[in-house]
Amino acid sequence: MSREHFAALRTALAQMEQVASAQTELWGRHLAEVFDGGGRLLACGNGGSAAEAQHLTGELVGRFLHERRPLSAIALHADTSALTAISNDYGGHESFARQVFAHGRPGDVLIALSTSGASRNVVSAAKAAHEVGMTAWALTGPAPNTLAAVCDDAIAVEAVCVSTVQEIHLAVVHALCIAIDDALGVVAPKPPL
Repeated sequence: MSREHFAALRTALAQMEQVASAQTELWGRHLAEVFDGGGRLLACGNGGSAAEAQHLTGELVGRFLHERRPLSAIALHADTSALTAISNDYGGHESFARQVFAHGRPGDVLIALSTSGASRNVVSAAKAAHEVGMTAWALTGPAPNTLAAVCDDAIAVEAVCVSTVQEIHLAVVHALCIAIDDALGVVAPKPPL
């Protein structure tokens, strides 16, 4: 069974390599401009996609490969008090949208992750981002899907298995971090002489 898993991952990665490479470079340049202008990235997802969203924001607030200034990035599921209060008072479908209205500003970017592309709260967040004047991008499973349709751009992983989609999303997250650092001019330190 594990051989089939690795084979599916290799196939999905080969299919995504060209498309995702070009898109992450575009997204990286755009985000570098957003960060240079004092803007921020918001990210959201459920379950494994929440973990990927938090992984992305952690790499940006901390660092990816090399030292650089911290970048403003918020994983919307990470504030559990706000998340549970919003879900209780407004319904789970508003759990991310209300935070987008609170934290998002015109010109900021939302990255919305959903393996199905149908998560109601993630779709609502993308719609809220547009109302705020933000750019909304999606990382999803196979297209067409609702989330990809409501976002400005999407990287849709054509894989049958959810775990394969999540693994490709992680590769895309790392590629995006590289693209952002490249666009910001982050370079490896020179070894001492």
